[in-house]
Amino acid sequence: MAIINTCKKKLLKGEPAIGAWLSMGSPIAAEIVANAGYDAVIMDHEHGPGDFLNAISLMQAAAEAGPTPMMRVPWNDTVYIKRALDIGVMGIIVPYVQNADEARAAVDACHYPTAGIRGVAPHAARCSRWGARIDEYRQAVPKQILLMCQIETAEAVENIEEIAAVDGVDMLFMGPGDIAASLGHTMDPTHPEVVEFLDYTEKKLRKTNKLLGTVTRPGQSLEWTYGRGYDFVIAASDAKLISTGAQAQVDGFRGKLPKRPKRANAPHRKTR
Repeated sequence: MAIINTCKKKLLKGEPAIGAWLSMGSPIAAEIVANAGYDAVIMDHEHGPGDFLNAISLMQAAAEAGPTPMMRVPWNDTVYIKRALDIGVMGIIVPYVQNADEARAAVDACHYPTAGIRGVAPHAARCSRWGARIDEYRQAVPKQILLMCQIETAEAVENIEEIAAVDGVDMLFMGPGDIAASLGHTMDPTHPEVVEFLDYTEKKLRKTNKLLGTVTRPGQSLEWTYGRGYDFVIAASDAKLISTGAQAQVDGFRGKLPKRPKRANAPHRKTR
């Protein structure tokens, strides 16, 4: 049976895909999110608390529902990327890619020699189910891994063309929050200077031949985001879905209770 990156297959057919962050490290939350039907679940090892054993647990919890397992690694680190791929991750988001040299380093980390420098040991790793599917994995590696380079600074934006020209980079993933910070407007992506620069960034992105990805911005809908030309949008996180749903219910309870009928025998209320 072939090993197929179903999210990448969908994207290459021109169909939009939706993803969710797994930032809590909870297998139960991962299972719930996966069963909602997301095309990909992305373990966030840049900002999240997870480790590799925890990541395996998350992938096992999500596996039955079938989303593509992905990971945002902490840095453009050859060793970390190798270990992520060895546990079976099929998509890698590399943060803070500034130029073509850094993009090439990310590509090299994802592929075995002579196409790259990834250490070869799939027979001893989960990616081949501990050797049981080694032939399928060897055939899958060149085409099934989805490599996303994160564009998240003003410098990276100016180098979009050279990053996009690197063979092996599948997607340019725009991070609006970090771009805002690089412009001096930390945690303020709605500042007029930021909005203007993000428009400029998107125009440059759309001129490339790469898949485009991003996250939803504060106050903007998923539909609006796809309308900007993106192929892949990470629209939520396990933590945000829980906190938003819980807060919405409590706010609704506090502010919209109807007038209740009087009771003949109301519960006794003690006062002190």
